[in-house]
Amino acid sequence: MTAEQKQAVCVLTGTAGVSGVLKLSQSGDGPTKVVGAITGLAPGKHGLHIHEFGDTTNGCMSTGPHFNPNKMDHGAPTDATRHAGDLGNVEATAGGCDFVIEDSQIPLSGANSIIGRAFVIHELEDDLGKGDSSEIGTQGKTSKTTGNAGAVRRRRDFDAISTIATRRDAISTRI
Repeated sequence: MTAEQKQAVCVLTGTAGVSGVLKLSQSGDGPTKVVGAITGLAPGKHGLHIHEFGDTTNGCMSTGPHFNPNKMDHGAPTDATRHAGDLGNVEATAGGCDFVIEDSQIPLSGANSIIGRAFVIHELEDDLGKGDSSEIGTQGKTSKTTGNAGAVRRRRDFDAISTIATRRDAISTRI
């Protein structure tokens, strides 16, 4: 018997010409694979997160905190303690940003599905929860909640943002 194949897509649009496409796939209950291609990012590392809400009407401010169904501190994708939506950093060059991520905490179905939530590529590098957490809510001092990649309070803390849709929905609604 073949495992059920699930697919989703996220079309990123952002500030200053940043755009991209993330294609997601999952076989059965296995890890979700994210294949990304983003252009227009400044060279360097950028935090990549899934946020709680898919509401992108007010940029990062309306997407809420990182997706965190297990109520843990922020961390690296390889850490036992992390938000499910903590996907670490992707690295951009002048030629763009292509990457592949596999993660078992971001399923495309079930109680903790990421469908309908928002992907955010931040303008700053994620410190993976290893930095300053002395003043939660203050940029540069929120490692355990945001990884200091950009607090959701400021609108300009993201480079690109979009809601995750099933492959079928994305094709029919042309996100």
